[in-house]
Amino acid sequence: MPDRPRRTATTSEAWTDMTQAPSRYQMSQLDLLEAEALYIMREVAAEFERPVLLFSGGKDSIVMLRLAEKAFWPGPIPFPVMHVDTGHNFPEVMEFRDRRVAETGVRLIVASVQEQIDAGVVREPTGRWASRNRLQTSALLDALEHHRFDAAFGGARRDEEKARAKERIFSFRDEFGQWEPKAQRPELWNTFNTRVAQGENIRVFPLSNWTELDIWAYVRREELALPSIYFAHERSVFERDGILLADNPHVHRDDDETVFSTMVRYRTVGDMTCTGAVRSTATTLPDIVAEIAATRITERGQTRADDRSSEAAMEDRKREGYF
Repeated sequence: MPDRPRRTATTSEAWTDMTQAPSRYQMSQLDLLEAEALYIMREVAAEFERPVLLFSGGKDSIVMLRLAEKAFWPGPIPFPVMHVDTGHNFPEVMEFRDRRVAETGVRLIVASVQEQIDAGVVREPTGRWASRNRLQTSALLDALEHHRFDAAFGGARRDEEKARAKERIFSFRDEFGQWEPKAQRPELWNTFNTRVAQGENIRVFPLSNWTELDIWAYVRREELALPSIYFAHERSVFERDGILLADNPHVHRDDDETVFSTMVRYRTVGDMTCTGAVRSTATTLPDIVAEIAATRITERGQTRADDRSSEAAMEDRKREGYF
């Protein structure tokens, strides 16, 4: 007798499987991912002298901040957070960043791209494709060196982009802050090599094994607040090479690029000059989960113009010291 065709799980059923334990003796997928991330954070706090958590106000760093609260509760988070501010961020995200930092009581360090431009350290790009996104690398490396941070937590995940998929959970950077894929250290089971010489540092990615859908499931389970731009709203945009960019004074717009108003939301938050929106009517977390479960395009592939400049755009930036 032929096998009976298997029924595909509905979005609701998939959501239930992800967030709820199969029985009282087993952990759910989210429980396992959370436990791994907490272990990594505690390992870094124990092994490194001056760690810092990179915090942009985006969904991944919001989850990271929540994990840090859990990892060291009831004590305070034992390291500061740092935002690399291009000066061209979404206002809604900046307001959220300051509010969330005030709620947690954690110390905020801002590495300012504008200050580097004013000091002549980097040059402001001009023209149709001008963006300060790449200038973040210089501000980040200077801040890491200035504060002598030897480990920096990042919210990158392997499912975001192929260069990020290559990175270890503990990603070694040399004395110039550069990443060399062939020089990365092996990671066997949960054994991490934490040795660094003076000037070297480690980027640590506790969310490496999470997916975008895991992040949204965790946001819902933990009832985490988010910047409003993650939810569908009416916004003035224009289309460039298939990406919906917000009409704003920081973006050079050609005469033939027409501004129109439509319902959109953001899958990532970053510099306004290179971060695109997606058409959406998802105004609630269940709506967003259904939307993410149905899409076959990664968030960076769909919304980040800076990743389209070349086939290896992200890998090139990471070699220079990018996040």
